[in-house]
Amino acid sequence: MKQNDMIIPLLIMIISLQSKDEDYSGGPMFIARQPIFNNELEVYGYELLFRLNSNSTQFGGISSQGATAMVITGLFESGLDSLIEDKIAFINFDEIFIHSNALELIKPERMIVEMLENIEVSSHLVDRLTDIKKNGYSIALDDFAQTYQTYPLTPLADIIKYDIMVTPLDTIVSDIATGIAQGKILLAEKVETLEEFLKAKEMGFKLFQGYFFSKPSIAGRSFNTSPSQIQYLRLMAEINKDEPSFDLLADLIEQDVTLSYRLLRLASFRAGSELISSIKFALSYIGLREFERWISILMIHDLGKDKPKELIKISLIRTRFAESLAKRAKMLSLEHESAVMGLFSTLDAIMDQPMSEVLSEVSLPQSILDALIHGEGILFPIYELMISYEQGNWPVVEAISETLNIEDYSIYHAYREAIKWANDVILNIT
Repeated sequence: MKQNDMIIPLLIMIISLQSKDEDYSGGPMFIARQPIFNNELEVYGYELLFRLNSNSTQFGGISSQGATAMVITGLFESGLDSLIEDKIAFINFDEIFIHSNALELIKPERMIVEMLENIEVSSHLVDRLTDIKKNGYSIALDDFAQTYQTYPLTPLADIIKYDIMVTPLDTIVSDIATGIAQGKILLAEKVETLEEFLKAKEMGFKLFQGYFFSKPSIAGRSFNTSPSQIQYLRLMAEINKDEPSFDLLADLIEQDVTLSYRLLRLASFRAGSELISSIKFALSYIGLREFERWISILMIHDLGKDKPKELIKISLIRTRFAESLAKRAKMLSLEHESAVMGLFSTLDAIMDQPMSEVLSEVSLPQSILDALIHGEGILFPIYELMISYEQGNWPVVEAISETLNIEDYSIYHAYREAIKWANDVILNIT
C-alpha cells in the first residue's frame, strides 16, 4: 500500500479513537527524544517519548494506540527531520496499533518498531511482525526480561533492550552470549554511569541509552584550568560585572586570534556592507547581551570538543528551551538568565568538575547559581521543567507547567524549535 493510500483510513481510525476517548483534546502535547548511542558515543537514533493529555498516567486519557497514531501522523505531516534530524526513530507500539497501516507512513530506514514489554503475544501478532520484517523494518524488544530461549518474539527481534536496573548485567551473562551468537544487537537502557557504559560495552552491547554522558567523570581527573578555559572565564567574569569594560573585553579577545576572527566574522555578517574596523567596534555593534550569548556558546562548544557531540547539542537545546519557557511563564525579566542557566547546565560534565567548582570561577547572577548548584530559587522551576521534559517525566512536566501557567501545547513547540535552533547554531560554529 502506498503512503498516500493510507492517509484517509488512518484519519478515520484517529477520528474513531477520538470519539471513544472523551478526554482527548487534540494533537500531541508532549514529545521528547532520548538519545541512543553506539559504542563510540555517536548518536545512533532517538527514542521518542510521547504523551497526549494531562489526565492519565500513561497516554493521557486516550488509548496507547491512539497516542501512537497521533505521533506517527504528526511525524509524517511535519517531517521526522525536525525532531530526529538524520537519525533513526525508536517508536513504541502495542499489540493493537502494530496492526495498523499507519506504521508504513514512516520508511523503514527511519524507524525502529519497538514492542512494549507488556505486549500480549499471539499468532496474529507474530504474523504481523513477520510481514513487517519482510517490508524492511527492524524490530526491538523493549525492557526485555523474558526467558530468552522460549519467548516467541525473540527470533523476530533485531534489537533487544535490557533495562540494566531491572535486569543487572551480571544476571544476564548467558542471554548476552546467546544474543550475540545469534546476531542480535543488544541495547543497554538506564545506563547511569561511565562505569556501567564501559562494562556493558565490554560484555558486547552495541547500543546505549541513559544520561551517563551528561555527568562529570571526576575520578582521576586533575582540575587544572587550561589557557583556553582561563580566557573564556575572564571574558565571562568581565561581561557579568555591573559595568563591563569594552576596552578590556577587546584586549582579551585580541589575545586569541581564533576568537578575534570569529567575532569579526559574526559582526561582518550582521553589518552587511558596513565596514567593521576593530574588535572594539565589533563588540559595540553586536551589543553586550548578544556578545555574552555568543561567547557562552563558543565556550561550551570549544571546551566540549573531547565530549560526545550530543552533550554540546543538549546544552544548546536547553539554552533556547529554557529561554522560551521563561517567556511563556511571563518571566520576561529573567529570559536572559534562564538562557544562561540552560546553557551552563552541562558545564560540570563538560569540564569534569562539580558544578559548584566550575561556577565559582564565573561571576553569574545568584538566580543561576541557586538553580544549578543548590536546586532552588526563582529559576529552579524552569530548570526542573526543562530536565523533566527532556527525560519524559510527564507528571512533573504537567505539575510545573500548571504552576508556571504555561500552556501544555506550547511546550512541545518550544522544544522542537529549540532543536532546530541548536542545529543551526552548530552549523555556524563548526
